[in-house]
Amino acid sequence: MTPEAPIGMFDSGVGGLTVLHAVMVRLPHEDVVYVGDTGRFPYGPRTRDELVGYARELTAVLVERGAKVVVVACNSATAAALPTLQRECPVPVLGVVTPEARAAVQATRNRRVGVLATEATVASGRYVDAIHDLDAGVEVVQVACPGLAEAIQGGEPYSERTLELAQATCAPLREAGVDTVVLGCTHYPLIRHMLQRELGADVQTIAAAEELAGEVAATLARKGWERDRGHRGGCAFVATGDPEAFREEGTRFLQLPIGAVEHLDVTG
Repeated sequence: MTPEAPIGMFDSGVGGLTVLHAVMVRLPHEDVVYVGDTGRFPYGPRTRDELVGYARELTAVLVERGAKVVVVACNSATAAALPTLQRECPVPVLGVVTPEARAAVQATRNRRVGVLATEATVASGRYVDAIHDLDAGVEVVQVACPGLAEAIQGGEPYSERTLELAQATCAPLREAGVDTVVLGCTHYPLIRHMLQRELGADVQTIAAAEELAGEVAATLARKGWERDRGHRGGCAFVATGDPEAFREEGTRFLQLPIGAVEHLDVTG
C-alpha cells in the first residue's frame, strides 16, 4: 500500500458528508473517494442481509479503486456489516458506532445514555453492546426514528415535518432522564440545533464525525500510510442514484462546491 492511495468512504446518501467534512479538516492532505448509495436510500428500513450485501458491494468498489482504508460513514451499515467487512476486507475498515459509544460513556454524568437511530441500527443492538463493553452499568435508551433521515435528505431539513419527527423522537429520551444522546445516524447532525432544543440545553449530543476522523488519522499514522502533508487533498464523488441530485444535495450539506459526480451501477 502506498501513501498516495485515497481514503475510501461510503454512506447511504449525503449524511456521511458530515464525516467527510471532519476528515477533510483533520487530514487536508489526503485524497478521498466518497460513494453515496442514493439509489438504495434509505438504509433504515432494510434488513440486515440487505445491508451486509450493500456494504460488501460498496467496499469492494472502493478497494478496487485503491482505497488504503475504508470508512463506513453510515450507522445502519456499520451496525449490520462492520464485523463482516473487517474479516473480509484486505484493508482496515472503520465504522461510526464504537467512536460514538466511547464518547457517550465518557460524557455521561448520570450514566443514562440515549440513542437516536434508524430502525435497522436500533434493531441490531450494536450501540447497547458497544456502550456496555465500555461500562456495563450505563442504562441505554434507544429510540428508532423512521422517516427522519429521509426528511433531512429530502431537501427541506428544517420543515414542519422534520420538526414534528424530532419532537416525537426526543420526547421519550427527555422522559427517561438521559443526560447524553448519541446521534446514531450521520444525517442527524445536520439538524443538531433542532434536536438540541427538543432535548434541552443540559443534554449533551454526541456525533461520530470528529472521533472517527481521529481514528482514520491514527490508523494511517500507525501503518505509515500518511500522504505528504504538502499535498492538497481532493475528493472524488460517486452516486448510485441521480448524480445531479447528489451534487445539489451534497453541496448544500457539505457547504463546499462539489464538481462532477460519477454514476455507479449497483445490483438491486
